[in-house]
Amino acid sequence: MTRPPLQRTRFNRALERLGSLLFGNLRGNWRNRSSVVLALLLGFYAGGNITTYVMLNIPGGRPMAVVLMVLLVELLVRLRGRLVPSQPGLGWVLIDNLRMGAVYSVVLEAFKLGT
Repeated sequence: MTRPPLQRTRFNRALERLGSLLFGNLRGNWRNRSSVVLALLLGFYAGGNITTYVMLNIPGGRPMAVVLMVLLVELLVRLRGRLVPSQPGLGWVLIDNLRMGAVYSVVLEAFKLGT
C-alpha cells in the first residue's frame, strides 16, 4: 500500500528545500555520487599535504602559504558566483568539494596545533 502524497504546505516545501541543500550532491547515478565523495576526500588529502609539506617550503613560511590558500579559495568562490547559474554542473560540484575538503583539513590542522 502506498502512502498518499503530503500536502504542499510551507513547512513541507521548507523541508524539501532543506533536504535538497543537504543531500543535493548525492542524487544521480553512482558515478556522480562516487566522484563527489572522492573529490571531497581528495580535497581533504590535498589540504593535509598543504599544511605539512608545502607550507614549510614556500618562501615566507606558513603565513605566506595561508594567504595564498585563502586567495585561491576566495577566487574559486567568486568565479563560481559569477559564472555558474542556479544549478551547477558536475565539474563545479567537484571543484566545490575539493575546496571544502581542503579548507576543512586546514582548519582541523589549525585546531590540532592550537593556533
